[in-house]
Amino acid sequence: MKPTKYILQQSVFIAGLLFLLACRHESPATQEKSAHTNATEKAAKAGQFSFYKDIEVKPGMHFEIISWGKGVDSVGGYQILMSDSTKNNFRSLAVEREGVITDVWNMDLDNDGNPELYIELLSKQNVKDLQVYEYQNNSFNKINFPPLSARAKKNYAGGDKFFIKNGDLFRTYPYIADSSDTTAVKGALKTLVYQLRGNSFSVDEIKVD
Repeated sequence: MKPTKYILQQSVFIAGLLFLLACRHESPATQEKSAHTNATEKAAKAGQFSFYKDIEVKPGMHFEIISWGKGVDSVGGYQILMSDSTKNNFRSLAVEREGVITDVWNMDLDNDGNPELYIELLSKQNVKDLQVYEYQNNSFNKINFPPLSARAKKNYAGGDKFFIKNGDLFRTYPYIADSSDTTAVKGALKTLVYQLRGNSFSVDEIKVD
């Protein structure tokens, strides 16, 4: 079965599950959320989903990220499920992926009050990348995460680590010096810091340590 067709079938299945939960008027919204979470957790334990994480943004508002795929682990899809039990509001987004999801976290890097979901993907064994979605006005808006510059790629061979420090987003990776660089320190790390303004990322390079 082609990956796109498989992803579509899985998306319809999960969206249908979410719809059925939203339509159970005889149960409180909190019970709907609990039932949905239990169902996805059981499916994840059974091996149907390769990744599952529940992120609570504020009381009653959750984002659940579910990843699936068969055959090649790095090819598949994932779905973001938003449930707001205080407003009885449910939304979802299905996305194709290339890479294995290793982590997901919420930030508000631009301080505009809207949640931003950062999906960390691992590909080629040691190369990491991010996919970013901001949730605003009941919609998921993709924010393009900038690739490494041509200059940075000259000294790059994977081994990335993303981390948050003092509310800022950082990326480090081993600095691979070329033969002409006689000043490079063995085992040095390159550090990049990212800023977000107006749904657009900027990146600054910090000197090699």
